[in-house]
Amino acid sequence: MKPMNPLLTAAVAVALCMILPGCGGKTVTRLDQDTVTDLSGRWNDTDSRIVAEEMIRDCLSRPWIRQHVLTEGRIPVIVVGAVRNKTMEHIPVDTFIKSIEREFINSGDVKVVADAGERADIRTEREEMRGNVTAETLKRFGRETGADFVLTGAIQQIVDEEGRRKVSFYQTDLELIHVESNEKKWIGTKRIKKDIDRARFSG
Repeated sequence: MKPMNPLLTAAVAVALCMILPGCGGKTVTRLDQDTVTDLSGRWNDTDSRIVAEEMIRDCLSRPWIRQHVLTEGRIPVIVVGAVRNKTMEHIPVDTFIKSIEREFINSGDVKVVADAGERADIRTEREEMRGNVTAETLKRFGRETGADFVLTGAIQQIVDEEGRRKVSFYQTDLELIHVESNEKKWIGTKRIKKDIDRARFSG
């Protein structure tokens, strides 16, 4: 039998390593940030983005914002407060909050100010500036913009499963509250339902 060409042998070996697991290495494919990926069925970055976009769009379309502009003569100032994770999963609520802030700011219809934790960091930074920067660039105290409204909420989950099938239901509730009167100006709800069919493995 005629021996195989060495170049052909090497090519076959490389091809096998690309096909067979255990040959080492892995393939990484970059995805567009708007690509929907739902590998596990759990709450993910797509859910965070879509829920924030739809809920803030609804919030800004309601009468409260027009009423505020007519009464105060300026656009409202909002602080995004706590969004509690009441699900059984680990949900990075900070990412969700940043998505909410981004939608508010990019709309141009409201102003967004830093939350309590961020304000404390900024005040510390201003304090440390004293004696270390020029008088012209020193930032003064007592000039912070106060919030007219605070947005708070929660993410909840209901799971129903039997056998290899699992249905996961997420409900996000947000409330916009007037800081001085404690009056609730807007309540929004967004629901996501995921049907997860676990693959059967044999062997």
